Amino acid sequence: QCKPPLKVKDLFIDIQDGKILMALLEVLSGQKLMHEYKSSTHRIFRLNNIAKALKFLEDSNVKLVSIDAAEIADGNSSLVLGLIWNIILFFQIKELTGNLNRNSSSSSLSSGPSGPESDTSPSTPSVERNMSITVKDQRKAIRALLIWVQRKTRKYGVAVQDFTSSWRSGLAFLAVIKAIDCTLVDMKHALEKSARENLEDAFSIAQNKLGVPRLLEPEDIMVESPDEQSIVTYVAQFLEHFPELEGEDFTDPDKELPIESTYVHIKDTPSEKEGKILILSESEENMYTVNHERSHPAPPKVHIPDIPE
Repeated sequence: QCKPPLKVKDLFIDIQDGKILMALLEVLSGQKLMHEYKSSTHRIFRLNNIAKALKFLEDSNVKLVSIDAAEIADGNSSLVLGLIWNIILFFQIKELTGNLNRNSSSSSLSSGPSGPESDTSPSTPSVERNMSITVKDQRKAIRALLIWVQRKTRKYGVAVQDFTSSWRSGLAFLAVIKAIDCTLVDMKHALEKSARENLEDAFSIAQNKLGVPRLLEPEDIMVESPDEQSIVTYVAQFLEHFPELEGEDFTDPDKELPIESTYVHIKDTPSEKEGKILILSESEENMYTVNHERSHPAPPKVHIPDIPE
Protein backbone atom coordinates (compact mmCIF):
# COMPACT_ATOMS: atom_id res chain seq x y z
CA GLN A 1 0.00 0.00 0.00
CA CYS A 2 3.03 2.27 -0.03
CA LYS A 3 3.66 4.69 -2.90
CA PRO A 4 5.72 3.39 -4.58
CA PRO A 5 4.86 -0.13 -3.40
CA LEU A 6 7.39 -2.11 -1.37
CA LYS A 7 7.83 -5.87 -1.55
CA VAL A 8 8.98 -8.11 1.27
CA LYS A 9 10.77 -11.21 0.03
CA ASP A 10 12.40 -12.30 3.29
CA LEU A 11 11.03 -10.72 6.44
CA PHE A 12 14.07 -11.41 8.60
CA ILE A 13 16.45 -9.87 6.05
CA ASP A 14 14.34 -7.06 4.62
CA ILE A 15 13.44 -5.68 8.05
CA GLN A 16 17.08 -5.19 9.07
CA ASP A 17 17.56 -1.66 7.68
CA GLY A 18 14.31 -0.31 9.18
CA LYS A 19 12.71 0.79 5.90
CA ILE A 20 10.06 -1.93 5.73
CA LEU A 21 9.26 -1.45 9.41
CA MET A 22 8.83 2.32 9.05
CA ALA A 23 6.74 1.90 5.89
CA LEU A 24 4.48 -0.65 7.59
CA LEU A 25 3.87 1.60 10.59
CA GLU A 26 3.26 4.56 8.29
CA VAL A 27 0.51 2.66 6.43
CA LEU A 28 -1.08 1.34 9.63
CA SER A 29 -1.00 4.57 11.62
CA GLY A 30 -1.53 7.13 8.88
CA GLN A 31 1.41 9.11 10.26
CA LYS A 32 4.62 10.03 8.45
CA LEU A 33 7.75 8.14 9.41
CA MET A 34 9.64 7.56 6.18
CA HIS A 35 11.15 11.04 6.22
CA GLU A 36 13.26 9.86 9.16
CA TYR A 37 14.64 6.88 7.23
CA LYS A 38 18.33 7.04 6.31
CA SER A 39 19.46 4.62 3.60
CA SER A 40 22.86 3.15 4.39
CA THR A 41 24.69 -0.16 4.65
CA HIS A 42 26.39 0.98 7.87
CA ARG A 43 25.05 -0.76 10.96
CA ILE A 44 24.85 2.46 12.99
CA PHE A 45 22.36 3.98 10.53
CA ARG A 46 20.32 0.78 10.39
CA LEU A 47 20.14 0.69 14.18
CA ASN A 48 19.07 4.33 14.19
CA ASN A 49 16.24 3.67 11.70
CA ILE A 50 14.92 0.73 13.70
CA ALA A 51 15.24 2.64 16.98
CA LYS A 52 13.04 5.42 15.55
CA ALA A 53 10.39 2.89 14.55
CA LEU A 54 10.48 1.23 17.97
CA LYS A 55 10.25 4.65 19.63
CA PHE A 56 7.14 5.38 17.56
CA LEU A 57 5.59 2.14 18.81
CA GLU A 58 6.45 2.97 22.41
CA ASP A 59 4.93 6.44 21.99
CA SER A 60 1.79 4.67 20.75
CA ASN A 61 1.82 2.62 23.97
CA VAL A 62 2.66 -0.65 22.25
CA LYS A 63 4.73 -2.40 24.91
CA LEU A 64 7.69 -4.25 23.43
CA VAL A 65 9.23 -6.59 25.96
CA SER A 66 12.88 -7.55 25.34
CA ILE A 67 12.83 -6.28 21.76
CA ASP A 68 15.64 -3.87 20.89
CA ALA A 69 17.01 -2.40 17.68
CA ALA A 70 20.13 -4.60 17.65
CA GLU A 71 18.10 -7.83 17.67
CA ILE A 72 15.95 -6.63 14.77
CA ALA A 73 19.02 -5.42 12.83
CA ASP A 74 20.54 -8.88 13.30
CA GLY A 75 17.37 -10.56 12.01
CA ASN A 76 16.66 -12.48 15.22
CA SER A 77 13.73 -14.56 13.95
CA SER A 78 11.85 -15.04 17.22
CA LEU A 79 12.06 -11.36 18.17
CA VAL A 80 11.16 -10.19 14.66
CA LEU A 81 8.07 -12.41 14.78
CA GLY A 82 7.27 -11.14 18.28
CA LEU A 83 7.51 -7.56 17.03
CA ILE A 84 5.24 -8.22 14.04
CA TRP A 85 2.70 -10.02 16.22
CA ASN A 86 2.52 -7.04 18.58
CA ILE A 87 1.97 -4.74 15.60
CA ILE A 88 -0.76 -7.02 14.19
CA LEU A 89 -2.45 -7.26 17.57
CA PHE A 90 -2.41 -3.54 18.22
CA PHE A 91 -3.18 -2.08 14.81
CA GLN A 92 -5.51 -4.78 13.45
CA ILE A 93 -7.01 -7.13 16.00
CA LYS A 94 -7.34 -4.76 18.94
CA GLU A 95 -8.61 -1.91 16.78
CA LEU A 96 -11.11 -4.12 14.96
CA THR A 97 -12.43 -5.63 18.16
CA GLY A 98 -12.55 -2.08 19.51
CA ASN A 99 -14.86 -1.32 16.60
CA LEU A 100 -17.06 -4.16 17.79
CA ASN A 101 -17.25 -2.39 21.13
CA ARG A 102 -18.11 0.93 19.52
CA ASN A 103 -20.75 -0.58 17.24
CA SER A 104 -22.48 -2.67 19.90
CA SER A 105 -24.65 -1.33 22.67
CA SER A 106 -23.01 -3.71 25.13
CA SER A 107 -19.94 -5.63 24.03
CA SER A 108 -17.76 -8.28 25.57
CA LEU A 109 -14.96 -5.76 25.84
CA SER A 110 -16.91 -3.96 28.53
CA SER A 111 -19.04 -6.77 29.89
CA GLY A 112 -16.64 -9.71 29.62
CA PRO A 113 -15.36 -11.91 32.44
CA SER A 114 -12.59 -9.53 33.37
CA GLY A 115 -14.27 -8.41 36.57
CA PRO A 116 -13.72 -5.05 38.23
CA GLU A 117 -10.48 -4.49 36.32
CA SER A 118 -12.29 -4.27 32.99
CA ASP A 119 -11.73 -1.12 31.02
CA THR A 120 -14.96 0.88 31.06
CA SER A 121 -13.62 4.11 29.59
CA PRO A 122 -15.36 5.57 26.53
CA SER A 123 -14.23 3.57 23.52
CA THR A 124 -12.99 5.91 20.82
CA PRO A 125 -10.16 5.53 18.31
CA SER A 126 -7.88 7.79 20.35
CA VAL A 127 -8.64 5.91 23.57
CA GLU A 128 -8.05 2.57 21.82
CA ARG A 129 -4.72 3.74 20.48
CA ASN A 130 -3.61 5.01 23.87
CA MET A 131 -4.20 1.69 25.62
CA SER A 132 -1.13 -0.41 26.23
CA ILE A 133 -1.05 -3.95 24.90
CA THR A 134 -0.79 -6.18 27.93
CA VAL A 135 -1.42 -9.91 28.16
CA LYS A 136 -4.82 -9.07 29.59
CA ASP A 137 -5.57 -6.77 26.65
CA GLN A 138 -4.50 -9.48 24.22
CA ARG A 139 -6.84 -12.06 25.70
CA LYS A 140 -9.63 -9.50 25.88
CA ALA A 141 -9.34 -8.63 22.19
CA ILE A 142 -9.08 -12.27 21.15
CA ARG A 143 -12.10 -13.16 23.30
CA ALA A 144 -14.14 -10.42 21.61
CA LEU A 145 -13.19 -11.84 18.23
CA LEU A 146 -14.07 -15.38 19.39
CA ILE A 147 -17.51 -14.29 20.60
CA TRP A 148 -18.16 -12.58 17.27
CA VAL A 149 -17.22 -15.80 15.45
CA GLN A 150 -19.42 -17.89 17.75
CA ARG A 151 -22.41 -15.64 17.16
CA LYS A 152 -21.94 -15.74 13.40
CA THR A 153 -21.33 -19.50 13.08
CA ARG A 154 -23.64 -20.97 15.72
CA LYS A 155 -26.70 -21.09 13.46
CA TYR A 156 -24.78 -23.30 11.05
CA GLY A 157 -24.08 -25.88 13.73
CA VAL A 158 -20.37 -25.21 14.03
CA ALA A 159 -19.08 -25.20 17.60
CA VAL A 160 -16.11 -22.82 17.81
CA GLN A 161 -14.51 -23.04 21.24
CA ASP A 162 -11.08 -21.59 20.51
CA PHE A 163 -8.71 -20.42 17.79
CA THR A 164 -6.88 -23.73 17.51
CA SER A 165 -8.50 -27.17 17.15
CA SER A 166 -12.00 -25.82 16.41
CA TRP A 167 -10.81 -24.81 12.94
CA ARG A 168 -9.20 -28.09 11.82
CA SER A 169 -12.24 -29.40 9.93
CA GLY A 170 -12.51 -26.23 7.86
CA LEU A 171 -16.21 -25.88 8.75
CA ALA A 172 -15.62 -22.89 11.01
CA PHE A 173 -13.94 -20.93 8.20
CA LEU A 174 -16.78 -21.84 5.83
CA ALA A 175 -19.40 -20.81 8.40
CA VAL A 176 -17.78 -17.37 8.83
CA ILE A 177 -17.86 -16.93 5.05
CA LYS A 178 -21.49 -18.07 4.88
CA ALA A 179 -22.39 -15.55 7.60
CA ILE A 180 -20.99 -12.82 5.35
CA ASP A 181 -22.58 -14.10 2.14
CA CYS A 182 -24.87 -17.13 2.42
CA THR A 183 -24.66 -17.79 -1.32
CA LEU A 184 -20.96 -18.62 -1.21
CA VAL A 185 -21.10 -21.78 0.91
CA ASP A 186 -23.25 -24.93 1.04
CA MET A 187 -22.73 -26.29 4.55
CA LYS A 188 -24.58 -29.55 3.86
CA HIS A 189 -22.27 -30.26 0.93
CA ALA A 190 -19.25 -29.37 3.08
CA LEU A 191 -20.16 -32.14 5.54
CA GLU A 192 -19.43 -34.68 2.82
CA LYS A 193 -15.95 -33.32 2.16
CA SER A 194 -12.63 -33.90 3.88
CA ALA A 195 -10.99 -31.34 6.14
CA ARG A 196 -8.39 -30.56 3.47
CA GLU A 197 -11.07 -29.91 0.86
CA ASN A 198 -13.04 -27.66 3.20
CA LEU A 199 -9.95 -25.67 4.18
CA GLU A 200 -8.93 -25.26 0.54
CA ASP A 201 -12.48 -24.18 -0.38
CA ALA A 202 -12.63 -21.69 2.49
CA PHE A 203 -9.29 -20.03 1.73
CA SER A 204 -10.00 -19.89 -2.00
CA ILE A 205 -13.53 -18.49 -1.62
CA ALA A 206 -12.37 -15.92 0.93
CA GLN A 207 -9.62 -14.69 -1.37
CA ASN A 208 -11.50 -14.80 -4.68
CA LYS A 209 -14.95 -13.67 -3.53
CA LEU A 210 -14.29 -11.54 -0.45
CA GLY A 211 -10.78 -10.28 -1.14
CA VAL A 212 -9.43 -11.72 2.11
CA PRO A 213 -5.70 -12.42 1.57
CA ARG A 214 -4.76 -16.08 1.85
CA LEU A 215 -2.48 -16.11 4.88
CA LEU A 216 -2.86 -19.82 5.57
CA GLU A 217 -2.67 -23.18 3.81
CA PRO A 218 -4.57 -26.37 4.76
CA GLU A 219 -1.31 -27.87 6.03
CA ASP A 220 -1.05 -25.06 8.60
CA ILE A 221 -4.38 -26.06 10.14
CA MET A 222 -4.32 -29.85 9.72
CA VAL A 223 -1.99 -30.37 12.65
CA GLU A 224 -2.65 -31.43 16.23
CA SER A 225 -2.17 -27.91 17.61
CA PRO A 226 -2.78 -25.19 14.99
CA ASP A 227 -1.08 -21.87 15.75
CA GLU A 228 -3.53 -19.61 17.56
CA GLN A 229 -1.89 -16.35 16.52
CA SER A 230 -1.96 -17.28 12.84
CA ILE A 231 -5.67 -18.18 12.93
CA VAL A 232 -6.55 -15.07 14.95
CA THR A 233 -4.69 -12.87 12.45
CA TYR A 234 -6.44 -14.51 9.50
CA VAL A 235 -9.95 -14.52 11.00
CA ALA A 236 -9.66 -10.88 12.07
CA GLN A 237 -9.51 -9.93 8.39
CA PHE A 238 -13.12 -11.01 7.96
CA LEU A 239 -14.24 -8.24 10.32
CA GLU A 240 -13.08 -5.69 7.76
CA HIS A 241 -15.37 -7.32 5.22
CA PHE A 242 -18.33 -7.57 7.57
CA PRO A 243 -19.00 -4.02 8.83
CA GLU A 244 -22.68 -4.57 9.64
CA LEU A 245 -22.50 -5.54 13.30
CA GLU A 246 -25.64 -6.25 15.27
CA GLY A 247 -25.79 -5.17 18.89
CA GLU A 248 -27.12 -8.63 19.81
CA ASP A 249 -23.77 -10.14 18.84
CA PHE A 250 -22.28 -8.98 22.12
CA THR A 251 -25.14 -8.42 24.51
CA ASP A 252 -24.85 -11.80 26.21
CA PRO A 253 -22.11 -14.14 25.01
CA ASP A 254 -23.43 -17.03 27.11
CA LYS A 255 -27.02 -16.79 25.90
CA GLU A 256 -28.07 -19.79 23.85
CA LEU A 257 -29.92 -19.23 20.61
CA PRO A 258 -33.45 -20.71 20.62
CA ILE A 259 -33.92 -24.18 19.15
CA GLU A 260 -37.28 -24.84 17.55
CA SER A 261 -39.13 -28.06 18.34
CA THR A 262 -38.32 -30.31 15.41
CA TYR A 263 -37.26 -33.78 14.34
CA VAL A 264 -33.76 -33.90 12.97
CA HIS A 265 -31.57 -36.39 11.14
CA ILE A 266 -28.30 -37.40 12.77
CA LYS A 267 -25.10 -37.55 10.74
CA ASP A 268 -22.06 -39.16 12.32
CA THR A 269 -18.83 -37.23 11.84
CA PRO A 270 -15.82 -39.58 12.04
CA SER A 271 -13.41 -36.66 11.90
CA GLU A 272 -14.45 -35.69 15.40
CA LYS A 273 -12.66 -38.17 17.65
CA GLU A 274 -14.34 -36.71 20.70
CA GLY A 275 -17.58 -38.43 19.71
CA LYS A 276 -19.45 -35.38 18.54
CA ILE A 277 -22.24 -35.74 16.03
CA LEU A 278 -23.90 -33.18 13.82
CA ILE A 279 -27.65 -32.79 13.94
CA LEU A 280 -29.19 -31.42 10.74
CA SER A 281 -32.80 -30.29 10.82
CA GLU A 282 -35.15 -31.52 8.11
CA SER A 283 -35.56 -27.98 6.84
CA GLU A 284 -31.76 -27.82 6.57
CA GLU A 285 -31.85 -24.33 8.06
CA ASN A 286 -30.38 -25.16 11.44
CA MET A 287 -27.61 -27.54 12.47
CA TYR A 288 -26.37 -28.36 15.94
CA THR A 289 -23.37 -30.24 17.27
CA VAL A 290 -23.89 -32.45 20.32
CA ASN A 291 -21.87 -35.01 22.24
CA HIS A 292 -22.64 -38.64 21.56
CA GLU A 293 -21.53 -41.71 23.49
CA ARG A 294 -20.01 -43.95 20.82
CA SER A 295 -20.58 -47.11 22.86
CA HIS A 296 -24.25 -46.82 21.81
CA PRO A 297 -25.43 -46.56 18.21
CA ALA A 298 -26.79 -43.17 17.17
CA PRO A 299 -30.56 -43.15 16.68
CA PRO A 300 -31.79 -42.29 13.16
CA LYS A 301 -33.76 -39.36 14.55
CA VAL A 302 -33.88 -37.36 17.74
CA HIS A 303 -36.48 -34.93 18.99
CA ILE A 304 -35.34 -31.53 20.22
CA PRO A 305 -38.04 -29.85 22.35
CA ASP A 306 -38.44 -26.11 22.70
CA ILE A 307 -36.68 -26.29 26.07
CA PRO A 308 -33.82 -28.85 25.87
CA GLU A 309 -33.65 -31.09 28.94
